[in-house]
Parts: sequence; C-alpha cells; structure tokens
Amino acid sequence: MSQHHRCRGRAGSVLAIVAIVAAPALALAIGVQAQAPAPTERLSFRDAIARAVEKNPSSAIAAAGILRAEALLTEVRASTRLQINGTVATTTLNTSVEFNDTTVSPRNSVTAGLDVRLPLFAPARWARRAQAADAVHVAELSTTEVRQQTALAAADAYLTIIARRRVVDANVRARDVAKAHFDLAHQLQQLGTGSRLNELRAQQELSTVDSLVESARLALYRAQEALGVLVVADGPMDATDEPAFDLPSDASDANVLQFRPDLQFFSAAQQASERVLHDSAKDYFPELQAVFLPQTLYPSSIFAPANSWRFQLQLAVPIFDSGQRKGQKLERQAALDISKANFTGALTGARSEVRAAREAVQSAERGLVSARAAADEAQQVVNITNISFRAGAATNIEVIDAERSARDADTAVAGAEDTLRRARLELLTALGRFP
Repeated sequence: MSQHHRCRGRAGSVLAIVAIVAAPALALAIGVQAQAPAPTERLSFRDAIARAVEKNPSSAIAAAGILRAEALLTEVRASTRLQINGTVATTTLNTSVEFNDTTVSPRNSVTAGLDVRLPLFAPARWARRAQAADAVHVAELSTTEVRQQTALAAADAYLTIIARRRVVDANVRARDVAKAHFDLAHQLQQLGTGSRLNELRAQQELSTVDSLVESARLALYRAQEALGVLVVADGPMDATDEPAFDLPSDASDANVLQFRPDLQFFSAAQQASERVLHDSAKDYFPELQAVFLPQTLYPSSIFAPANSWRFQLQLAVPIFDSGQRKGQKLERQAALDISKANFTGALTGARSEVRAAREAVQSAERGLVSARAAADEAQQVVNITNISFRAGAATNIEVIDAERSARDADTAVAGAEDTLRRARLELLTALGRFP
C-alpha cells in the first residue's frame, strides 16, 4: 500500500472516530437548542425600561420606604396638634362613708373625664416635624435613584441582547461561508482534483463555527432570560429595536447636579443633616401646653360635684440631663460631616464620569469606524482568496485563515457597536439624562 493510501486510510479512521465521539455531544447540543423556549414577547427599548421600573421589586421596596417616611411625618406632625384622650374609671369601696345620715362617699362610683392638650410653644416638636418632612424628600429622591439603577440594569440586558444577536449573525454568516468552502473542497475531492486533507480542514472549520454558533445562541438566550427577570415576565424577553441614545447639545458637567438623582439625594441628605444640627439648640427651649380637663362623677357627693373642669398651662423647662443633649449634638455633627463628605465625593466622581464617558464615546466612534473598515477588508480578502483557490493560486489553509479573520472581524464590529452604544448610555447616565 502506498504512503498516500495509508494517509488517506488513517485520515478516514480518525474521521470515523471523531464522528463517533462527537455524535453524542452533537445530539445533546441539538436537544438543548430544541428545548430552549422562545421569547414570550418582544419589547421596544422604551417599553422594556418602563416595565422594569414599574414592576421590578426594587421599585416596590423603594416606594415602601417613602410610605414609611410619610408615616413618620404623620406621627411627628400629630404630636404638635390637638390631642384628646378619654378615661372612664369605676371605684368600689369596702363601705360607703356617711355623715349625719348623708352619704359623703358612695360605695360604688363612676368617673369619666377628658384630657384635651394643645402645644402652644413647642420648638423641639416643631423642629422634628420639619426634619421628618426632609426625610420624606430624601426618601423620594432615593426612590428616583433606585428606579434609575433598575432602568440601567434593564438597559444593560437589552443592549446585551442586541450585541449577542450581532455575534450570532456574524457566526451564522461565517458558518455559511465555511459550509460553501467545505462543499467546494468535498466536490473537488470527489472529482479527484482536491485532497482529503483539504476536505478535512474545511470540515474542521465548519464544525468549529457550528460550535461558536451554538455558544452565541446560548449567550443570547441567557441575555433574554435576564431581561425577562428584570421586567418580571414569566419567560425570556426579546429586543425589537436598537436605541439611538441621542446626546444632548449641552453634554457638560456644569449642570450635572440639576439632573442626576444620586447627587440630588446626597445634596438633600446634607441639607437635612444641617437642619437637624441647627435645631439642636431648640432642645434647650421650654415647652408650653394648654390642658383642659372636664370630668363627670356619678353619683355625686357632698365634696365632689357631678360635673367639673380644670384648665391648666403646663410649662416644662429642661434643666439638667447629664450631657444627653450635648451627646446628641455631637452625633448630629458627625452625621453632617459624613453627608458633606458623601456629597463632595459624589459630585467629584460625577464630573469625572462625564469627562470619561465623553472621551469613551469619541474613542468608541473611532474604534467602530476602524472595525467596520477591517471587516470590509477581511471580506474582500475572503472573496479574493476563494477565487484564487478555485484557480489553484491559493491553498486551503489560506482560505481557512481568511475565513477566520473575516469571522473575527465581524465579531469585532459587533463588539465595537456594543461599546459605542454603552458609551453613549454611560454618558447619558453620567449627565443624569437617563432614563
């Protein structure tokens, strides 16, 4: 047997072994693809963001935080308003008290009364009411920030779907090219003008690209599942359009505080801490209450009329508390220092984010132009190499290398497009213009 026939025999044996080993894996991959559920719904970018913000549990938790702050404000506000409480008491003595056949104290009696109180001068309570109103405002801003984070997560999942679909399309195109090359190599081998080695190389490239297609489709499905979780859907959700992310004309950090919810939150928290510290002096102020106490007694006695009332002005003056108010003031000062540091750090970071995001957009635009040019050039190389291969002026290895380069270039374009979309989203977020 000649060396050529021995090589062909070994190649055929190796191919048979590879087919036997790869058959279960191929069947499993086909089964996985067949079992993967299709997206239950296709959403536009705007609808995906709106549904995520509306239905995501994070928004509900943040809304509960506002409700709690409003409840605390209601409680504090009530302490500065009219308070009315009623009491009813029954009294039973072991024996009644009589004097000259007249009952002085009956054995059984019922006393009913009201306690009507109105703070006339309560600086500390009024200060706590204003502080509670600040807490509601801070909670509302915190909710806005949570909604923005939810919207960003949904946007990230949406852009991931678009990017991974581009990768799937690039790999599918590469598979079609590899399939055409394999068909040609197989045809030439059948006609005797090709070689088994060239056919095996083409088949290996086709199998490799098939594996990449399956991996890309699985990655796409996972991104669809992630979007489904964010919009609280019972299944994967797909993307329908590509967001434009138009940048505003005033894309600078000069008015970043006006639009960014996180900076507004830190600023409001600092102002609230300043108010709390400033109100510490009111803890030393006296408190004046008007108290009205009507009362009825049954049965009446000689020394206690059936109906009576009392009116009091109660002045409470704090005198000595062993340093409690001093400690509270120091604690409030520390809270203010922390809030100032948080706001300063957030503002500095926000301005840096705007500058970095603006530069990232410009860099991504240049990178996309280069990637598209490289992909176009790689495709031209594939076309020329295929023509040369058919004419016998190029080898099978050159064709495969050209196909791989074209596939990598298409994947690079998908990555560059995704980088530009995310850079624009990052700039809009840094400016506080998203969502």
